Amino acid sequence: MAMLFLHPPPSQCRSLSPSVFNTVSGDIPSSRLSLKTSAAGNLVSRFRSKSLSLVFSGALALGLSLSGVGLAEAKVGVNKPELLPKEFTSVIDVAGFLSNGQEKRIAKEISDLEKDTGFKLRVLAQNYPETPGLAIKDFWQVDDSTIVFVADPTFGNILNFNVGATVDLDIPRSFWSRLAGKYGNMFYWKEKGEDASIEAAVMAISSCLREPVGPNNCAEIK
Repeated sequence: MAMLFLHPPPSQCRSLSPSVFNTVSGDIPSSRLSLKTSAAGNLVSRFRSKSLSLVFSGALALGLSLSGVGLAEAKVGVNKPELLPKEFTSVIDVAGFLSNGQEKRIAKEISDLEKDTGFKLRVLAQNYPETPGLAIKDFWQVDDSTIVFVADPTFGNILNFNVGATVDLDIPRSFWSRLAGKYGNMFYWKEKGEDASIEAAVMAISSCLREPVGPNNCAEIK
């Protein structure tokens, strides 16, 4: 299972698009191009493997560089299964950001989205280090079709995403950084509230995942 964790502060984020690795200037021998392509593939593979371990050890990775250059230091991993609800739910709010009505609306939207598209969106609202951490992986049976949305204001931008490999094939990676920039920035959630950021992000993700796959899908944050 290959997954990509994204925590894109608007001031730092860059999309990890194929053009980052495939830009060629001048006449370069094909052998050198092959070496570059191979190195880029290895870099992405190592990046995904490392980011996966970070997100589930603490349910939050700090400031991942989307350029693939490196990772910021992460907080110590957390594993608190006692913070999990006794029954399955797609929305876990250990921080108390959402009202009961909001949780129900979000859970209904997530359920409809899964029925319509097959993608599984899961929402965890937390204040690090008060988080189930590693325990969410088995609780939600996270796989390649799962998006884990971690809402945590501890480090400024409240929107963090762990994107399954199947989702990553259909959704432009720039979508997640643009989404965080619009609804996750500190000015937005401090003015509107953490709950408003979470609800807006869920609806934008739902709208994006319902769009036909193509060169212009998810071009707008709705």
